Amino acid sequence: MTLNMAPEIESPCKLICELDLESSLCKGCGRSREEIAMWTRYSPAMRAFVMTELDERLEKLAGDAKN
Repeated sequence: MTLNMAPEIESPCKLICELDLESSLCKGCGRSREEIAMWTRYSPAMRAFVMTELDERLEKLAGDAKN
């Protein structure tokens, strides 16, 4: 008997789920509310694209928090 398991979806979630009110981005992973909600429905290519933007988003959020 073989178990059909769905492949694990890569996620940037760090379990620090708090939205920045100005940018509407999560302070933990850098995704928008919509991206978080749609993450499992996105294609692997779309998830990979979003992941390329997250470091820059988090750096901007950190810089904005200092000002």
